[in-house]
Amino acid sequence: METIDPTREFVKDVKRVVVKVGTAVVTRADGRLALGRVGALCEQLKEMNSGGFEVILVTSGAVGVGRQRLRYRKLVNSSFADLQKPQAELDGKACAAVGQSGLMALYDALFNQLDVTSSQLLVTDNDFKNPDFRMQLTETVQSLLNLKVIPVFNENDAISTRRAPYEDSSGIFWDNDSLAALLALELKADLLILLSDVEGLYSGPPSEPQSKLIHTYIKERHQGEITFGDKSRVGRGGMTAKVKAAVYAAYAGIPVVITSGFATDNIIKVLHGERIGTLFHQDAQFWAPVKEVSAREMAVAARDCSRRLQGLSSESRRKILLDIADALEAKENVINIENEADVAAAQQAGYDKALISRLALKPGKITSLAKSIRVLADMEEPIGEVLKRTELADGLILEKTSSPLGVLLIVFESRPEALVQIAALAVRSGNGLLLKGGKEAKLSNAILHKVITGALPDTVGERLIGLVTSREEIPDLLKLDDVIDLVIPRGSNKLVSQIKESTKIPVLGHADGICHVYIDKSADMEMAKQIVLDAKTDYPAACNAMETLLVHKDLLKSGGLNDLIVELGTEGVTVYGGPRVSGLLNIAEARSFHHEYNTLACTVEIVDDVHAAIDHIHCHGRHNVFGLFTVHIRIALLQKTMKSQKSSYTKLTVYCSNFYIRPYFVRKRVFLFVTCPETLNIVDPIYRCSAAVFHNASTRFCDGARFGLGAEVGISTSRIHARGPVGVEGLLTTRWILRGSGQVVDGDKGVTYTHKNLLLQS
Repeated sequence: METIDPTREFVKDVKRVVVKVGTAVVTRADGRLALGRVGALCEQLKEMNSGGFEVILVTSGAVGVGRQRLRYRKLVNSSFADLQKPQAELDGKACAAVGQSGLMALYDALFNQLDVTSSQLLVTDNDFKNPDFRMQLTETVQSLLNLKVIPVFNENDAISTRRAPYEDSSGIFWDNDSLAALLALELKADLLILLSDVEGLYSGPPSEPQSKLIHTYIKERHQGEITFGDKSRVGRGGMTAKVKAAVYAAYAGIPVVITSGFATDNIIKVLHGERIGTLFHQDAQFWAPVKEVSAREMAVAARDCSRRLQGLSSESRRKILLDIADALEAKENVINIENEADVAAAQQAGYDKALISRLALKPGKITSLAKSIRVLADMEEPIGEVLKRTELADGLILEKTSSPLGVLLIVFESRPEALVQIAALAVRSGNGLLLKGGKEAKLSNAILHKVITGALPDTVGERLIGLVTSREEIPDLLKLDDVIDLVIPRGSNKLVSQIKESTKIPVLGHADGICHVYIDKSADMEMAKQIVLDAKTDYPAACNAMETLLVHKDLLKSGGLNDLIVELGTEGVTVYGGPRVSGLLNIAEARSFHHEYNTLACTVEIVDDVHAAIDHIHCHGRHNVFGLFTVHIRIALLQKTMKSQKSSYTKLTVYCSNFYIRPYFVRKRVFLFVTCPETLNIVDPIYRCSAAVFHNASTRFCDGARFGLGAEVGISTSRIHARGPVGVEGLLTTRWILRGSGQVVDGDKGVTYTHKNLLLQS
């Protein structure tokens, strides 16, 4: 969890909370109950109830539920002739009467499943005109709260006599939003939470890109700036009613937060002091204004700086990289001090060893990073490279060139070294960059960002690379599909999945880095042992370290599997077995084939053959890295194949013993091209399921620097755009440039198309 927002420290003293949920949250777009959202709401209220909070719920939705039921009943009882007539709108009070019982039945059932007791209290506007009623109401609610019962309030629309819900100035409340505010005051609540169908109050319609979420509402500043849209699609209120109720309660002394009821944990986040939704507080105008750069401002600034970067000469961009490398080495001591502080804090906080290993900048790491940046600087210029030249017609030349993507958003966990690699790749590829690292590397990321941006010339601007410091800014950034061109998450499966579900921006990344190694029955076991140990123990926390070892079943009989397990154990690796291995060798069974250890541990399982291994990877892998140790070639088979060949210039393809054997006969000399089928593009199951395949080599070679890319922004398992380690090329797209001399289409009357491929100019 992020550090508590200083403007929300009042939550430390909160005990009694009123939660209001609107019709748009309780029901779906078709009017039916949104069971998932209501269930998540009840689970949060249960957690609060168990945690010592006094919870009061104000709910809308009865009219919507009743309308749905009555429409169905009317349809069932209507003749065809009735359906041809104009359909009158159903009476709202009848809908409320029918729907209230169904709504409360749902709450009662869900709370009972959670071992929580709820109670129903229906009130009207006129009730509050009676002082005795108000006193009795307070006493009843207090008794219920003492018994750990959750009171569920709703306006009794079925018998309400109020005719003008908004214009009637004599009313005490006008809808369930103003009822919630009134109850918060009457019952002396410490906090009011209004759940909406949007994340909070925006400066304009939330659907418009330029609209900004207002985190803290200041009446003097915002009341004249905000443009309200339409009312709620189903209820009487909408955001206008919520803001009026929030202002009324806040300026009477009760803090209010408007936030989304569509999320499963927003109420709990509010109580933790996280910066979500919009806060209303009577002292907001006195708080010292915090100078903030909005998510949009950061993204736009990065885009503008990237355009200036692209306008520089190739040599100027090269010099920027060299300056960054020099700056990192010059500040190595300062960087290490900040990193050591992060590592110490992580150890004190009890983080697991794998995370701490990824967090630490080991001796020589800064020098290694500086070296990789210099390798990038010395590469051929990637921007504007002509990839293809075509003559469309006489004097009309078309070029396909490389071009930067634009603005990249990289969200990464643990590894501060990733910040350096990503920043260098962004500069080399001419892209703007926004970075969000994990809180465990806060100090390391801050100093690295300061050193790198300090080396950027004024002609480009230090805002080329923005550092996002708060988790709460990420949702705002993920909405900026008009400014940000690509999101690359580097981290856990949960992180990647959440980002993919939360944005329209293209996402490039992989989830769990579950690397598989398969050893066939006739593999060279000495070589296999060396490679398996390297793949697991060289750097266990890396995403290219072996996590699952698949072994041909015959190696169990020959003793090869036992030898491997002994070797792994000698190197300190904890071995877990799959269902077949664990019973046979009496080792602990792995909890899941989907588990990524990131430490000195792995799963071992036996399979029937290479095809079973491929099926296993399809089922349990994450399309990351696959290592393969295959059988020897049978000389007799090759000789037989050669004798059967009659022609001197034809070729024969034979599939046998997990190999494609392709003898080429040229002028009676034999050239054999021998490879396992998993490395071919034809009938290639491994190629289709893995971003990288290694034949008789360690999976640890799957790395941008080792591939000669200089650095990597991450490893992509996507099948679109870049795949595997993503270097400079993966951060580029293409641009078409057409050069002519006044040609026009004019229905293609005067154009003779040649479509001739031209040589690329050196």
